[in-house]
This record gives sequence, C-alpha cells and structure tokens, in this order.
Amino acid sequence: MIEGNNAMVDEHFMKAALAEAAKAQENGEVPIGAVIVREGRIIGRGSNRTETDRDPTCHAEIIAIREAAALLGGWRLLGCTLYVTLEPCSMCAGAIVLARIERLVIGTMDPKAGACGSLMNIPADGRLNHNPEIVTGVLENECRQVLKTFFRELRRK
Repeated sequence: MIEGNNAMVDEHFMKAALAEAAKAQENGEVPIGAVIVREGRIIGRGSNRTETDRDPTCHAEIIAIREAAALLGGWRLLGCTLYVTLEPCSMCAGAIVLARIERLVIGTMDPKAGACGSLMNIPADGRLNHNPEIVTGVLENECRQVLKTFFRELRRK
C-alpha cells in the first residue's frame, strides 16, 4: 500500500499506468495504460488491446474497469481512482461515470479525441448523476513522449 501526499501518490500510480502503456507498445498497440487504485492498492490494470483483440472497446480504461469490477464483485467502483496516461475518449469517459469512479487522474490531454476536458467534458457534465474529480498533467511530459515516439516510429515504418 502506498501513502503520502497526493502529488507523490499520483506520480507513483501514473508510473504504473506508464508500465501498462509499455506493455501495449510491446504488442504493437497504441501505448496507453491505466490502473485503478482503491485504498492505496492497484485493483485493476489495463493496456490497449484493440488491435490484438480486434475489438474497438478494448481500451486500457475499459480493461482496467472490468478487472477492478471483477475483483470487487460489482460494477460500482466507489472509492476508486483511475490513472490513465492519455485523456479518455467519449466511450471511456462514459464508462468512468457509469462505474462511479471517484477520481480520474490523466497524464496528458488528447485534443483530437479527449472527452474529459479537451473536446468535451463528459465526467464534469452536471446533468449526469455522477461527476468524478478530474486531475490533469500528472507526469505529462513522460506520457506525451511515449505517444510521440510511438507515432514517430509508426510513420517512419
């Protein structure tokens, strides 16, 4: 179990999300990773698997949510924080709200498809019955660089 101030804890768990992103990259996937934490422990992990599974819903966040829900034995992820290296899309943002995740910590924003502050902000929409706290910019440079390097290499090939 990890304890400390929020910034230190957030960086610790974002590093775990970056490790998940590295797993995605090793499998030829866009390097995005996510972890779900409850009471200082990781209870769900996910890395992108859309190409591997040939499934457009296999985003890192969805995989982590499924794993955490299975571990907890229910779909409400109360008291949980989701750490993700790239701002979630609209599908993942909706899942975050539906799962009742308490806190969302984002590494870098996604101006092309982000739905948690960039193009729209689904989790902050007051018309919904749940609005998680959103924190952005945790290990932002590291998260952004992983994606830049991946796409640079992809274009080079």
